[in-house]
Amino acid sequence: MNYIAMVRNRVVNLWEKKYGKLTYAQCGEDVIMKYLFKNYLKKEKPSYLDIGAHHPTYLSNTFLFYKEKCYGVCVEPDPCLYTYIAKKRPRDIVLNVGVGLMDNVRSNFYVMKTKTLNTFSKEEAERYQNHENQKIERIIELPLLSVNTIINRHFKECPDLISLDVEGLDYDILTSIDFVKYRPNVICVETITYSENSTQRKLTEISEYLIKNDYWIYADTFINTIFVDQKIMSKGNAGY
Repeated sequence: MNYIAMVRNRVVNLWEKKYGKLTYAQCGEDVIMKYLFKNYLKKEKPSYLDIGAHHPTYLSNTFLFYKEKCYGVCVEPDPCLYTYIAKKRPRDIVLNVGVGLMDNVRSNFYVMKTKTLNTFSKEEAERYQNHENQKIERIIELPLLSVNTIINRHFKECPDLISLDVEGLDYDILTSIDFVKYRPNVICVETITYSENSTQRKLTEISEYLIKNDYWIYADTFINTIFVDQKIMSKGNAGY
């Protein structure tokens, strides 16, 4: 390790020890959204719905907001991960269910060797196992709730942020949201397929659908795309 790298690591370690990590998200999405909420949308403490939360802190798009006394709902189907999130984030509501297009149905949940790839999509689970050096470790049958039902039950009004990462079903879930009734200010969604052999595909249909529903692309980190409600940005809140 050269001297510059050593000094940088020392500074980062001291900062994290005193203030916490700069970002908890995969590519800094939380920091980007924090800037967006604070400077453009004038929201100091946005509420959030984290669908496919996975972990209380690691690769989390919402933990930075949780640290700043925001609140929300985390949805995590994996029973083990659900328990850990509920323990580490007691102010949040944590749901051990899947998100589907309808309520009161049950579906198979595929727990993969790499837990970030857990999915309700049989097609994606089999693709991971057959082509991506992964393994289906077990299959659990779990209840499903729609996004609209979750918002109706657990929020007084629509959450300011929806973070979505459900491995293969993101588009289907987005198209099930009633955007007339519920319009989150910001949506952060994974817009690339997983691949270990450079055959990943950018999910342009997600961007096209949200743009048709009057959302703008605010930022793209290649893995995730951050969308903002065009109507909010057009009300003079953009700070330009």
